[in-house]
Amino acid sequence: MINKLITLFKIGRKLALSDALNIISKIYKIPFLIKIFFSFLGLFGKKNLNKNYNEEERLCRSMEEMGITFIKLGQFLATRPDIIGEKLSDQLQTLQDKVPAFSKNIALKEIKEGVGEENYKDFINISDPIAAASIAQVHKAQIKEDGILKDVAIKVLRPNIKKIFNEEIDALMLLAFIVESLIKKTKRLKLIEVVFLFKEITNHEMDLRFEAAAANEYLENTKNDLGFNVPKIYWNFTSESVLTLDWVDGISIREKDKLIDSGKNTSKIATDLIQHFLRQAVRDGFFHADMHQGNIFINSSGQIVPIDFGIMGRIDKLNRRYLAEILFGFVSRDYKKVAEVHLVAGLVPKNVSVDELAQALRSIGEPIFGQSVKDISGGKLLKQLFDITEKFNMQTQPQLLLLQKTMVVVEGVSRKLDPNTNIWETSRPVLENWLKETKDPIKNVVDSLKDSAEILKKIPEFPKVMENANQALAFLASGQIPQNTNSYSSLTEKKNEMKSLRNQSIIGLLLLVFLGVIVF
Repeated sequence: MINKLITLFKIGRKLALSDALNIISKIYKIPFLIKIFFSFLGLFGKKNLNKNYNEEERLCRSMEEMGITFIKLGQFLATRPDIIGEKLSDQLQTLQDKVPAFSKNIALKEIKEGVGEENYKDFINISDPIAAASIAQVHKAQIKEDGILKDVAIKVLRPNIKKIFNEEIDALMLLAFIVESLIKKTKRLKLIEVVFLFKEITNHEMDLRFEAAAANEYLENTKNDLGFNVPKIYWNFTSESVLTLDWVDGISIREKDKLIDSGKNTSKIATDLIQHFLRQAVRDGFFHADMHQGNIFINSSGQIVPIDFGIMGRIDKLNRRYLAEILFGFVSRDYKKVAEVHLVAGLVPKNVSVDELAQALRSIGEPIFGQSVKDISGGKLLKQLFDITEKFNMQTQPQLLLLQKTMVVVEGVSRKLDPNTNIWETSRPVLENWLKETKDPIKNVVDSLKDSAEILKKIPEFPKVMENANQALAFLASGQIPQNTNSYSSLTEKKNEMKSLRNQSIIGLLLLVFLGVIVF
């Protein structure tokens, strides 16, 4: 209990002494009681106001100054405009994940413990840290495979990172619970669920076996894609805390001048990048969701090489068909057909008028034909669509929002390589192949739904299953909890724990505030 309160006090001090609350208050109205509480916590402290930055930079720098937990929280919220709103989400997109590296000696100890002493002996020439982030850092080394020396990258977790993170996130959850208990209006924000979901996702990211599995699946999906090369995972040298994969010897995609000097065609790279991303999204339903410039390299053969597979996105078959139908409808200007697939797939309530929805979709599609093609963003088009369909009570899945955000990033990277990149013409071959495969998306959707219904009817406990499914779907649609029952049970247990600590915490925090004023 005391440890949690001390951690909570430290976090409160960080928030109070940063500029984050001031900036957020301009976007969301912060209740008066919360402002008073943090004013107490910030007494006699030196505030980091970052007056030389604009508002966007100040928010991101404030979160960076508050440490690892807040860096990861900002990155998580940047992918969830459905939770925090588009404006704040866009601000957090610029959040940087760069912190000082820890010593090589500590890294060597962590690597040895992670892969075991026997495997550790097979590493040769482990370098000083090459790059460092909030959760892990990277070293270059060599290993022997079939008698051949191979250059590899070793990603190693920061020591005690899980312990530090979970202590701080538990304290944040306690703070969320106290705020919701004292200020009823904040319940609509579902602060506890948001913090819990963030904890679950980040703990997965801190198990490098999950990232290795994602990279391996990504490699299997794309191994026959010309011009695209996912680094190979070395499983014998990979563990919960250590990830070993092929070293990427290439030029960062952000270094356009170097690419040109080396004879690379930046216009072709821009085109290939968009096509590979779309192909992976619609064909595989599995895509890299963190495709910023720092995570993309071009090797000596001109291949696109992605790195950092901690954030990946998935799209099920139904939503891939949905996306295909959207794009097909906009190209053919058949807005009624797009509206119909929304209804057939259950994406909007059955009582929605097809004609009214088609009219709303027309308001998105028709302006396209009055613009220069090169000025149209597929990502921004999807955002407009989600904004429109939300008015018809469409529940957009978080992964579709993640796809939309990633599309904007990929298009931005491509246009930095070639400002004249034609998004539509570049996308057309990939989308046409997909549409040929789906043939009649509406019929396929109907058939899929019919097949699913027949299977479900054969389940003896169908009513109970459907009741549980409806409950689960309600949570998943709102993006509030992870997609498994164990997590839901854990959330319930955590809430019960918070209830037992609430009264003690309020009294304890008041004492710590006054103590902190004296000590700090």
